[in-house]
Amino acid sequence: MPDPADSTRSDYRSQPGRGRTAVVTGASSGIGAATAARLVAEGFDVVVAARRVDRLEELASSIGARAVALDITDADSVAAFAASLDRVDVLVNNAGGAFDANRVADADLDSWARTYDVNVLGTVRLTKALLPALRASGAGDVLFVSSTAALASYEGGASYTSAKHGVHTLAETLRLELNGEPVRVLEIAPGMVRTEEFSLNRLQSQEKADAVYRGVREPLTAEDVADCIAWAVTRPHHVNIDLLVVRPLAQASNYKVARES
Repeated sequence: MPDPADSTRSDYRSQPGRGRTAVVTGASSGIGAATAARLVAEGFDVVVAARRVDRLEELASSIGARAVALDITDADSVAAFAASLDRVDVLVNNAGGAFDANRVADADLDSWARTYDVNVLGTVRLTKALLPALRASGAGDVLFVSSTAALASYEGGASYTSAKHGVHTLAETLRLELNGEPVRVLEIAPGMVRTEEFSLNRLQSQEKADAVYRGVREPLTAEDVADCIAWAVTRPHHVNIDLLVVRPLAQASNYKVARES
C-alpha cells in the first residue's frame, strides 16, 4: 500500500505554500496582482490588499483569494486590516510607486511627501502591525519589493530613488534586528518592468510612458517579478534571500539599456 506520508510530501513539493497565509499589498494591479495569482497557485491562502476595492474584489474572485481594503498611508486602515487577520506567514510589501521625474532644483515637496508616505512610511506602518503575527507563525517572511533604484541613483529620480533607498535600508535594518528570530527578511529589486501604471503615474503622459520602453526587447513583466517572489518565499526556511536583483537582459544598469531602432 502507498505510504500516506509520500502523498503529503508530494503535495508539499507541488504546493509549498499549503497551510500558509500570505498578504500581498498593492495587489489591485501590476506586480501585486501577478504575485497574488502566483502564490495562490503555490498553495498559499492569499489576502490581497489595496485601496481600489472594485479591482481588488475582481482579482480575488478570479484567482481564489480574499480581498481586504487597505490604505497603508492611514493608521486606522492598517490597524483594522491587521485585526481582521487570523494568521500571517508571509507579508509581501509591494505597495509603492513613483509620482514625478523632477530634478532636485525643481522638486515638488508634496510629491516627495507622497512618495515617502507610500513607499517608506506605509511599509513601516504595515510591517510593524503584522510583525507579532509573523513571529507567532514560527516561520514568517517579510519580503520587500524595492527596485534597482534602491541601489543606484539617476537624474530626475531623486524622490523615488531616495524612497527606495529607504526601503532597502529598512530591509537591512530589520534583518539585523530580527536575527535569531524565526522571521526571514527578503528583498527583491527589479529593474525595468513594463506594467500598465508605473511609468504612466510617474510621467502623467501615455506617450512619455511608452517612450520609456521603446525599442527595449522584452522588458520584465509583472509575472517575471512574481516568479522571483514566489521562488524566494518557497525556499526552505533556513535559506534567506537577502537581496535578489533582477533585470531584463537588455538592461545592464539603470543607465545602460539596449534599444533596437
